[in-house]
Amino acid sequence: MRYLLLSCLLLIGLNVLIWQAAAAQLASGNLSEIYFLSVGQGDSQLIELPSGAKILMDGGPDKEVSFELGKILAWSDRYIDLIILTHAEQDHFGGLSDVISRYRIGAFIWNGGEGHDDSWQELRSVLLERGIPIVQLGKGERIAQGESRINILAPNRQLSASPSENENSLVVKLESSGVDILFTGDIGTATEARLIAEDKERLDTDVLKVAHHGSRYSSGADFLMATTPAVAMIEVGKNNYGHPHPAVLQRLGAVGASVYRTDKDGTVHLVARDGLLGIGVERSY
Repeated sequence: MRYLLLSCLLLIGLNVLIWQAAAAQLASGNLSEIYFLSVGQGDSQLIELPSGAKILMDGGPDKEVSFELGKILAWSDRYIDLIILTHAEQDHFGGLSDVISRYRIGAFIWNGGEGHDDSWQELRSVLLERGIPIVQLGKGERIAQGESRINILAPNRQLSASPSENENSLVVKLESSGVDILFTGDIGTATEARLIAEDKERLDTDVLKVAHHGSRYSSGADFLMATTPAVAMIEVGKNNYGHPHPAVLQRLGAVGASVYRTDKDGTVHLVARDGLLGIGVERSY
């Protein structure tokens, strides 16, 4: 992995206004901001590209995502360019219906896998009622916005026959402002092994969104050696699954990754510019 300077801003206990001041320290221009939102036991990230485009990836289990967005976005800022759903499980899409009711959405991107409960049908209905374009993306496709790139590494358009929705999660690599961030949804070691076999050269990254909230069945040693993250983000809340598993934390430590957790740090704010990375956390210890 190329050399990455981590400018750890240690914004412990500070609010979004000070986060914005920290962003200003890295200067304006080719600036990307990524928020790993504290939404409990679930995933949600807000990405703001240098062009000003906003992308919400996943929506956590419930309406908490709307509260977190309200702390970051101005009250008059009611447009989100893209929603990307990694896969149709409640802890990733549960808050999206509420987001769509509060914001105008440019398009909805997903892997094509259907959910199986009433809340999924509610989301589908809201998307159709609002006339939001629904786009399926798969491996090899990408979204370009200015100099930023969003590359889809998995799954194939023809989803695998795995009984687990997790293994069909969209795996997304963001390349923006000289920093690479790999978002892994809830993939497990089976998909990790396939990515190593088929796309190893593209796995190297600066920041890793740790798969499946730190499950012991993800983030295998071989995958972490292929990704070599300097920073690892674990989105997790109170749970009965043992997330994050001590073995995963040990494996992350073995590759030298600095670990941030939304259950301990709250929403984590990354500011990237020209290969430099600033990190702010919400909570004090």
